Amino acid sequence: MKLFVNTEGKQFQATKDPAPKNDPNGIQKSEKGTGRPMWSTQVFVLDNTGGEIITITTAGEKPDVTVGQLVAVEQLEAIPWATNGRNGVAFRATTLKPKTGTSAAK
Repeated sequence: MKLFVNTEGKQFQATKDPAPKNDPNGIQKSEKGTGRPMWSTQVFVLDNTGGEIITITTAGEKPDVTVGQLVAVEQLEAIPWATNGRNGVAFRATTLKPKTGTSAAK
């Protein structure tokens, strides 16, 4: 079962440039089944209840977004995880791209 996040009414802004998603040995991870390279992008998510910083993983081409830019997120999936007594939620999206016609003030 996949858990998709409703992104309606939320604003996303890149807070770090996309970087390779690396394994513990420093080698870039690839998507199972396709072999596409994986990328991590930190974003600030804001809605009428407040804001949070999350990291979104994408696969394929490196997202063409920069720090401070408002971004569009497609099919944001929340993936709960638990390992060695630690737990959290990872986020994955099919695409992360600049929001057309908008940019944040610097």
